[in-house]
Order: sequence, then C-alpha cells, then structure tokens
Amino acid sequence: MKGKILLFLMFFTGTSLWAARQIVSLDGRWQIADGKSATEIPVTFTHTVPVPGLVNLARPAFKDVDRFISRENLANRIRSKLAPEDWLQKYWVGKVEQDRDYFWYRRTFRAPKERAVALLKINKAQFGTAVWLNGQKLGEYAGCFTASYFPLEKAIRWNAENTLVIRIGAHPAVLPDTFPTGSDFEKIKWTPGIYDSVSLIFCDNPLIETIQVAPRIATSEILVQTTLKNHGDTPVTASLGHTVSPWKGGRKVAVSQPETVALRPGEKKTLLQTIHIPHARLWSPEDPFLYVLESSTDGDSITTRFGMREFRFDAATKRALLNGRVYYLRGSNITLHRFFEDPLCKALPWDEDWVRGLLGDLPKKMHWNYFRFCIGPVPDRWLDICDEVGLLIQNEFFVWTGGPGWYKGYSRRYDTDEMIRQYKDWMRDNWNHPSVVVWDANNETKDDTFGEKIIPAVRALDLSDRPWENSYNKPAGLNDPVEYHPYLMISGYRGPLKFKMTDLETMDGKPRKGALPSDTHPPLINEYGWLWLNRDGTPTLLTENVYAQLMGTNVTARQRLDLYAYLLAAKTEFWRAHRHYAGVIHFVYLTCSYPGVYTADHFADVTRLKLDPAFADYMGEAFKPLGVYINFFQPTLKRGQPREFIVMLINDEAIPQRGQLTLSLETRSGTVLAQTKQPFEIEALGAQTCKLSLTVSQDGGDCLLKAVAHHGGKSTVCRRWVTVTD
Repeated sequence: MKGKILLFLMFFTGTSLWAARQIVSLDGRWQIADGKSATEIPVTFTHTVPVPGLVNLARPAFKDVDRFISRENLANRIRSKLAPEDWLQKYWVGKVEQDRDYFWYRRTFRAPKERAVALLKINKAQFGTAVWLNGQKLGEYAGCFTASYFPLEKAIRWNAENTLVIRIGAHPAVLPDTFPTGSDFEKIKWTPGIYDSVSLIFCDNPLIETIQVAPRIATSEILVQTTLKNHGDTPVTASLGHTVSPWKGGRKVAVSQPETVALRPGEKKTLLQTIHIPHARLWSPEDPFLYVLESSTDGDSITTRFGMREFRFDAATKRALLNGRVYYLRGSNITLHRFFEDPLCKALPWDEDWVRGLLGDLPKKMHWNYFRFCIGPVPDRWLDICDEVGLLIQNEFFVWTGGPGWYKGYSRRYDTDEMIRQYKDWMRDNWNHPSVVVWDANNETKDDTFGEKIIPAVRALDLSDRPWENSYNKPAGLNDPVEYHPYLMISGYRGPLKFKMTDLETMDGKPRKGALPSDTHPPLINEYGWLWLNRDGTPTLLTENVYAQLMGTNVTARQRLDLYAYLLAAKTEFWRAHRHYAGVIHFVYLTCSYPGVYTADHFADVTRLKLDPAFADYMGEAFKPLGVYINFFQPTLKRGQPREFIVMLINDEAIPQRGQLTLSLETRSGTVLAQTKQPFEIEALGAQTCKLSLTVSQDGGDCLLKAVAHHGGKSTVCRRWVTVTD
C-alpha cells in the first residue's frame, strides 16, 4: 500500500525547496492479527482493519473483541448485586473475557530518497503501543490518549519498500495498573484500536519538534515557542523564521525576524519569539477566524493553525471571560469512548460529514457554544472542526475514580511521574487549538495528587495559561472553575424519589452547601438531570425506578420521551435563570444506547444525526441566549381564579434586549384561553424578573401555561404542563 504524500512548503530567504517537510499519511486499510505474546509477531495476517478506527471494524470480525470488565465497572456491578463480591479482589486489574492480549497491525510503505530525519507519528491508540520496522523493534509508548513518535532512521530502507508493524493491547490490563488506560464506572465495553491518524514525517536537521502559539490580544501579538532538535551526529546551524497568514487565504500579515540557531549533535533548544499581527481579528464561536503560522528552518518546515483567543474565569465575578468580556457558557457533553460501544457507532467518528454535522450544524441549532469532551479524548480532526465551526471545549483527561466511600473495597492510585509525562503530551497535542479553553484534569475524582503534584508540574507549559478544572479536589489556581453536578432526582435511583419539580419554586439555584470544593471559585454546572432514556424511550439502569415513580409503568415510549424533554428543559431554564453559574452544560449529547447502559443520548437516529423531536423543541428553547423561565410547577390551576406568575428573563448577549413578554393559558391544540402582555427591557448580560397576573379560564382540561419573549424578530418560549380543574 502506498501512502499519500502531502508536502508542506514554506519559503524564506535562503531556504531551499528541499527544506520542505514531507508527511506521508498511512491512514487506510491495514492487515491485523491477534495473539497472546507481546514479543512474537504473528506469521500470518488474515484480517484487515481501517486506520483510524477500532478493532471491532476488522473483517473478518474477531470474536469477543470488546470483552473486558474494568475495576470500576466491577465495583459498580457488585454494589448493584450484579456480580459476586469477591470479583473485585479476584480481578483487581480487570476481568479479561477474551482469549488474547494483543493485536498486531501491519502494512508496507515506500520511503522517499534519504533524509536526515524520519519519524512515525501515531496520533492515538489504545491500549499501549509498540513499533517494529523491517523486523527491528523501535520502542514502546504507554499512552492511550496522546500522540507517540518513533524515530525510524536506524531501520528504514530509503527509496524502497518497508514493512511496519504496530502492536497494541487488546484490553487495558496489558498495561501497568498505575498507568492511565481510562477509568469509568459505567463503561461496559473496552474496544482497542488505532483510533486516530498515523503518518510518517521526513525532513532534514534541525527538526521542528514542537510549536506553541500563545495569543496576546491586548497587544495584538503572538508568542511563538519553537523546540528544535538536531537528530544528526554532526553540529548544525540553521535560521528559524515564521510568517502569519489568514487560514482561508490572503496576503501575509506578519513576518518574524530570522533567528540563527546552533545545535550540537542530539541537542534540543527551545526559542521564544514575539510576532506582532496588526489589527488582529479575534476568534470566537460567533466568528471563528483562524490564522496560519508557517515556520521553517534550513532543514524542516511546518504549518500551525491558531486563533487569536484568550479565555479565563474570574473568581471575583464568578464568570467566564472570552477575549476579556463576560461570556455565558451553554452546551452539552460528548462521551466518545462510550459511543465507541454503541452498535451504531461503526466508522461514524471518522466520517467527516457526520462529525461536522455533530459539532457544527446541530450545536448551532441548539444554541450551544461549549462542550465538555468527557470520558475519553477525541481524534485530532474533531478539534480541528471545533476550531473551524466555533465551539469552546473543556478537554477532559480520561480519569474517573469517584469519591470516598462510593464503592466498598474500591480504590485506584496512579503513578504520578507517568501521569505527569502523559499530561505533558496531552497538552502538547492540544495547546494550539483555540477551541480548547479548559484543561479538565479528571471527572468526579477525589485525589489530592492532581492538585498538589500533577497540575503544578505541567501548568506552566501552557503559555496561554488556560484554566484547569479539578473535580472534587481544591482548585489549583486562584481563578480556576469548580464543577457542580446537581442531580436532584438521584434519590429515585434506588429508593423513593424525594425531589419534586414544585420544589424549584422555592429554591434559589445556589449550589448545595458543601457540594463544591471551593465556594469562592467560579462554579460551572456540567451535569444535571438524572432522567436518561434510551433512544427507543426505555429507561436506563439509572432511571428505571425514577420513571416508575414519575409516570408508572403503563406508559408509551413516546410519553416518556416527551416528559424527559419537558423536565430537562425546565431544569435547564431554572439553573440558567438564577445566574449563579458561569455556564450550564447538559449531560449528555452523544454516548451509547443499548439495553443495560447507565446513561444515553437524545438521538432518534444517530446515524443521520436526527435528534428526538421533543428534545430538539424543548431544549432548543431552553438554551436560547435570551432565556425565559416560569417559576411555576403546580400540576393544577383552579378555573376562574386570578393568579400571579413570576417569569424570569436572562440575556446572555452583550447587547441590550427589549421586546414584549406574553403569558398565556392555552389548550394543547393551541387555543388561547387567557392572555396578558407587558414590555420588557434587559441590559446586556443582564436579567429581569417580571410579575404577570392572569385570570384562569372557566374552561378545564389539560393546558399549557406559556411565556413567550418576543424581541427583534426572534422569540423564546417557556411552557408548563397544567390541568385546569374546579
């Protein structure tokens, strides 16, 4: 198989054409085999598999390819009495339910004529990676969520065919127990694979090893950090230069002063340069404008895309700031590594059109500007698309180990040095994406090591100084956010459902006392609801008892889905209306859905990206920038009686909004039974509480209490289900 060669050519004074970096993509169909040995390469390869992709896409298919029960899921099953208690200790590193430990990938490529540097780059693969070229082992890499690089010079055959073999673990248990392989109490299947792109890099010395671009919007500058390395055995002197241009074409807008660098054999140097960009255009979800930095030495060249964007949280106001201005966050979560389990997943995560629809078209329709990539990373191309369509990303490292006492006998401790190594690589892979605005160290985890050792060891590497989120642990920085997961209906999971929607009428929306690791840091809600349904409308393991208490069991799937959308939207309106949070992020937009799962998403057809219509309707209204919340959840209204209603309005936009607020009581078919109107005016980023009186109609039956805010040709609708009775 021949790789497609992509040439990135940059021209600077004194730079030859041969200085261009050659990148050979190895994406495509590979041969694959399995085995128990970590050292014996299989003799025959009788299956093929796509790269990027997962091993469950191999043809012919492998038996039991996903079968592994993690320590976290074992603890969860034992607590739910779905597994024997002794399994946790018996299978401490996980219960392997397949007759293999490794998968071996193989393909050939033709190398170009000789260059000084040859590297293999594997963007992401799990679980662990080892590489052989022409029968010679080149090294191993333990990371499952970050890119690995392997020098090829000692084994490559220039201007000839080469055979490349990559070994990955078939399950997490092949790696040391203290290394991060993904910890998730609710993940049922663990699928190995090279799930991101693979490429070859050819150039001459010195190699541009890394580039980091850090915007400085106040001065309209970028700080460029370049790490160069001499892979040769003789000294080298080179000139380093950069140019800046708009990504979508146009003339150069900035050129750096060339800098001469001398490197001894094997030496590595890091240089900092400041480049002024006159009248720089800022990046935001509303205007995701991108630039390209072209960098060149006498031996190598590279293109780096970036956006002029700064993002932080402010502890004084407890708000998020985008490019120096308050910016309210609205959005959802994606748990891609759980979606990997879904029977409909297949090759969708590597389908460009599908991913663009998932990250671009639908979020805009839902008025979302922010996502948490939770429980596992995404392929690099996803973040490229987020940069292009304008999404803010809270990028979470795949760690979820829970709080004290969650599961009897369960614990997990990580090798701190290995975690620091992998967090450094994780930051290196992602720090040039303007979409990535928050480093999320872990999910729902109580472990002081993150705040005391891991984050302090790596934080300064990010020249953009992004905020860090540290879950149940104390925030690591003065302005770092804290996450809040107010699952008001969680009691209904195992016992009586204590919370009632009418409770919201007297709640102020503030975090529950003691629920946050800090009361002085900006809080961010990125999970709430506890109402999950499978795509077919059946409850998940966590909500069977909840829906039985909310509706009984003699209901249709459609009735459950409608109630789900209605209640989730009402909670969304509530959390937004009280303005105690920098953002409200719902859980979950994309995950798996099949019998036995714990949570599920909202797609009626995930392959065609068709959301459930009730969810799209109710949640699409609940997340509009101008929000409307009726503080009323009583099940009935008495006919003929006057009633005062409180309607709260919020404005997420940086311009004032004025218009007319209409409160009406309508039949389910839309006939207006009673109505009142009043004007409103909300300052930029402000809020307003309105009191409206309405006399309930003499007509009875099931009705909608509806508040509609009309403004500038737009409208936002809030609805309450109510029955008019005597």
